[in-house]
Amino acid sequence: MSNFDENPFGEPGLNDPFSDPAIKRAVRSNLTNRGIEDYNPFAEQNPQQGTTQVRGASNPPIYSSVSAAQQPATLQPSSQEPPPPYSRSAQQSVPETFSPTDNSRDTRAGNSEQRPPNEEWRARREEPSRSSSYIPSRNNWPPLPEKCCFQPCFQQDIDIEIPPDFQKIVRQLYYLWMFHGCVLVLNIVGGFALILTGENYSTFGLGILYLLLFTPFSFLCWFRPAYKAFRSDSSFNFMVFFFVFFFQLIVTIIQAIGIPGSGTCGIITAIGAFGHTPGSIIVGTLVLLIALCFGIAAGGDLLLLTKIHRIYRSSDASVSKAQQEFASTFLRNEYVQNAASNVAATAVRNQMANAANQPRY
Repeated sequence: MSNFDENPFGEPGLNDPFSDPAIKRAVRSNLTNRGIEDYNPFAEQNPQQGTTQVRGASNPPIYSSVSAAQQPATLQPSSQEPPPPYSRSAQQSVPETFSPTDNSRDTRAGNSEQRPPNEEWRARREEPSRSSSYIPSRNNWPPLPEKCCFQPCFQQDIDIEIPPDFQKIVRQLYYLWMFHGCVLVLNIVGGFALILTGENYSTFGLGILYLLLFTPFSFLCWFRPAYKAFRSDSSFNFMVFFFVFFFQLIVTIIQAIGIPGSGTCGIITAIGAFGHTPGSIIVGTLVLLIALCFGIAAGGDLLLLTKIHRIYRSSDASVSKAQQEFASTFLRNEYVQNAASNVAATAVRNQMANAANQPRY
């Protein structure tokens, strides 16, 4: 009856080591103390396995419920620096330093120092045309008041229209033209002084005529061609300037000589003005100073003629280029074409009328 509780259908437990009652009580007490929450079926696995399992949606990581409950959730500290505090003065200093639309005087001065002269001149010349409120510039020479009945006839701005390499010589040419006008005014004063010493009125009258004729015509005939030649690199205007300015040099030399009856206070006229009276000595000295001014003007003409001719020879200007410019500008002018067509039509009508009047045999 000792084996009454045994299973008749099971394996015999005679040689089973776990059939000992002491071993069964030890195993039962161990399971009771551990509890099911502390049971980890993967605790006995070797962590240094040859293959690494990839965690993903099909193989999520397994965490212990006890360790997850004991460890609170924490955020890792960021290494990014906090933004600087708001400062009104800092925001106001940004446009003054980094704004691309800054038009302050210091910024323009810094850009002009870094930019080459030619680049600065091109930017200054193209800036009005790029602006949205661009208004074509009006004529500004001669500088007349707004209430005057006459208006300026020419647009002249050396700083904008002339390249930086030629601005100096164009200004010198402009000052030379003004010096010629001042000498012609002094010539009238000298002619009036000669009248006081008993001379005739020819020098005074011709001096007024020279002032009224030579001053505007010299501006139109040799200064404006030189201005347009340097502005647009025009060979035709260079040719016109050399042709007219050469005669200007000859006329100035004749005026400095002072041939009697020529209407200028030259050297010969000054020598004849000296006399034995104190008044004639003063008049002779004044006329001699005017003759010296004519000589200075002739020297300035020769100097600038040489300098401009040297610039012309160093450029790509030539006579053939001047002829091409003449054909493209002058002959294609609307007024010239209309005049030529009118002359041709008149010639054709006259020829047809002559042919109709001839008798037929």
